[in-house]
Amino acid sequence: RKNTKRVPSFRKLLRTSQIKLDNKLKNKQYKQKSAAKKYRKEQKKLREAVRDAISRKPFPLEECKKKQVARKWEEKEEEDALPLDMMDEDDLKLMEDLAQKASFLTRDLSSNEPVHIKKRKHESVIEKYEKVPRRLQTEPEKELIHLLPIKDKSGIIPQAVEKPVLNVAHDEEEDTEDMEEAEDFNEEPLPVLTPEEMATQRRQKLQERKMHIAALASAILSEPDINIKKLKELRAMLMEQDPNVAVIVRKLVMVSLMEIFKDIAPSYKIRPLTEAEKATKVKKETQKLREFEEGLVSQYKFYLENLEQTIKDWKQRKLKKSNVISLKAYKGLAEVAVKCLCELLVALPHFNFHNNIIVLIVPLMNDPSKMISELCVEAVKKLFKQDKLGYASLGVVKVISGLVRGRNYDVRPEVLKVFLHLRIKEVELQKDSEDIAPKKRFMTYKEKRKHLSRMQRKWKKAEEKLERELLEAEASESKEKKLKLHTETLNIVFVTYFRILKKAQKSPLLPAVLEGLAKFAHLINVEFFDDLLIVLHSLIASGDLSYRESLHCILSAFHILSGQGDVLNIDPMKFYTHLYKTLFSLHAGGTNEDIGIVLQCLDVMFAKRRKQVSQQRALAFLKRLSILALHVLPNSSVGILATNRVFMQTFPRMDLLLDNESQGSGVYLPELEEPEHCNAQNTALWELHLLQRHYHPTVQKFASHLIAGAPTEGSGALPLDLSQRSATELFETYCMKEMTFNPPVASVTPRRKDTFLQMDSFVDEELNKQLQQHISETVPHKPLDFAKHLKESSLA
Repeated sequence: RKNTKRVPSFRKLLRTSQIKLDNKLKNKQYKQKSAAKKYRKEQKKLREAVRDAISRKPFPLEECKKKQVARKWEEKEEEDALPLDMMDEDDLKLMEDLAQKASFLTRDLSSNEPVHIKKRKHESVIEKYEKVPRRLQTEPEKELIHLLPIKDKSGIIPQAVEKPVLNVAHDEEEDTEDMEEAEDFNEEPLPVLTPEEMATQRRQKLQERKMHIAALASAILSEPDINIKKLKELRAMLMEQDPNVAVIVRKLVMVSLMEIFKDIAPSYKIRPLTEAEKATKVKKETQKLREFEEGLVSQYKFYLENLEQTIKDWKQRKLKKSNVISLKAYKGLAEVAVKCLCELLVALPHFNFHNNIIVLIVPLMNDPSKMISELCVEAVKKLFKQDKLGYASLGVVKVISGLVRGRNYDVRPEVLKVFLHLRIKEVELQKDSEDIAPKKRFMTYKEKRKHLSRMQRKWKKAEEKLERELLEAEASESKEKKLKLHTETLNIVFVTYFRILKKAQKSPLLPAVLEGLAKFAHLINVEFFDDLLIVLHSLIASGDLSYRESLHCILSAFHILSGQGDVLNIDPMKFYTHLYKTLFSLHAGGTNEDIGIVLQCLDVMFAKRRKQVSQQRALAFLKRLSILALHVLPNSSVGILATNRVFMQTFPRMDLLLDNESQGSGVYLPELEEPEHCNAQNTALWELHLLQRHYHPTVQKFASHLIAGAPTEGSGALPLDLSQRSATELFETYCMKEMTFNPPVASVTPRRKDTFLQMDSFVDEELNKQLQQHISETVPHKPLDFAKHLKESSLA
């Protein structure tokens, strides 16, 4: 049958898609494989048939007759054989001479049986089959080359020859075994060393390794483009096999490579070359730069893989086959590896494989080891603080969000607290964009026509085109691009926060979520305000929160209402009531950090919403804060009194509390939890008189200032360094975390004891003489009789 299928033309092949061509190629390869498989099966069946035919091959009749004659002759010899004791000496000598003249060639080689075979019983076919050595299935089947068959009287005999196979691997193994045996034979037993000699030898080895590392590092740093291949030699030392110095050498190499990469890495990301770029001819300098970049990226990749493998081995508690380093030493190696990764995360956010480092570091923030967890958390905080553009921050936030969701919200609170260090709120976008990408003003068409000639316009056009390309090559980020990145980052942060508020309200992550909402609440979309305020109020009303968490809820709610939430018609009276109730629950000891949150709440609730606050509410808070100032540390007292100063200067008629006379009816109820109904106008700020006698001089100044009515001028006014600072700044300035008193206490020089004389206190000379005379007189000792004294006193 004629093949009607036409060969496709070249033009048609060009129109054919690459996918179709790939499919055709795969089909062709599959057909070839199936044909080869079928051929191998046929060959296997043929070999089995040949093997069966050989086993059934009939023996010639002559060979059987020879075997029977040989057996009868041997049986006869055995019957005629006599013990040596019954033989004469001459016969024995003759037998020995004949035995010496016998040789291997005199034997009958026609049979396969041994020469001195004994008489055996007739064996059945099954026993013969059982005694044939079996071939294991694990042995590879030998390929046979089938030859032309031979025809004789018995029939057709197939012929086959085994295909010779060169067993190169087996020969190499034999060679290596021979070499190892030779080495073992040549090795001499090592001399036994004392502990002092072993320590000296270890110090010498360690010094040699240090010198080698220093030489390689200095050579690379001096000329990195020429000595880039030495990075491989230095990286090979990460596999140090000497058990005496392996741990220290590996740590030194890790740190050295980290510093080298920080120094020689360029300030841009190196991309792989395309096939077209590789094929084009370039200058020697360009080719040299390409080789340097390619070598740097490959060695950097291998270095990061080594660090990752070290951490994985420690996490899985897995030892290498060599057992050079113990399991305990792996922890130290892993800590150094984590430190190196953290340094590279912060130092090279623009370079290759930065996202890979983020994926390694972020899960370690939740590590059970406190040291490793703190290292990773601090590194991420530094990265957030120095990231102006937002690319690295976006990558870290994505990985953290995935980690929290993947672990089902079972992570450390510190993992979410790093969101508080994002630069989104405090970044000045306009300033940063101007610093990074200054705007270039180009001439308009009218200006060119007016000031330039035709040739100058032509050159100016080419120059402006080149400048635009250069600006694009510099990858300058615009303000819109940065805002887009920041918006995407905040969306991921808020999605993480809202998931925890919805699904894990009793999680230990809730304080971190509330603190984050308090920081970024002014950036939340207005559509979520109503739902978020309802959730915050339900959390407070549930009573499951600690007072610190409830303070964060209040701060978040008022941040929402003070920003875009001004347009909402919401009465936050319940939040004022809860803060008023919480003030007396604050910790007054060394952990008085919650006062800082209270000061922020008061600033947002009163200073920024002064028009929505009634006089009764302001008076109640002023009185309760004055009571609280008596019980807290000095820095908290200063912050509270600074807030009271703002109250007195912001709201009218606050001086009512400086007068002893009551205003209106009712009695002040300090235990009532409603600030509007506690009758605070009928009390006085008697706490200020106690605070005037406080041991801290700044508290005394604030108390005297408030008693005078908080004037801005005159003798009762505060100095500028106190009046121009906010309450939160004063709270942090006078903090006593470092156990130092601010302002410092003046030192008092004690009087020297050797300059003080006993008689200096007595000025009168006559009194001194009488005293000396009384001391010099000897007073006779009389025994004391208490019974006699009691009788005399009773008679009297």
